[in-house]
Amino acid sequence: MTRVLLSIVLVVIVGYGFVEGWPLLSGPRLVILSPQNGAAVASGILTIAGKAGNAMALTVDGATVIPDTNGSFSETLAFPQGSSILTFTATDRFGRVVRETRQIFVPPTN
Repeated sequence: MTRVLLSIVLVVIVGYGFVEGWPLLSGPRLVILSPQNGAAVASGILTIAGKAGNAMALTVDGATVIPDTNGSFSETLAFPQGSSILTFTATDRFGRVVRETRQIFVPPTN
């Protein structure tokens, strides 16, 4: 009986440690809500938005973006006419990196 009880307690402790440690094991997460890939931006003014999880650093084309306490971020940027490729990079405290890219197009004004 004692052996079974000890086994159950051990499984609960290991399970709890796994659940609590999963964010450290999984690395950074990055979800881009805006812009959609291939979006046309008539005005050249675009709001980028998304959510970064387990990220110590977040950049868009090398410029630092500061997420709120929930990991959500939003920035308004201006782009020249033509195609632009945005590279979103999230880095965790262990140096693991996740990258997402989005291509946008600003048509010429008449």
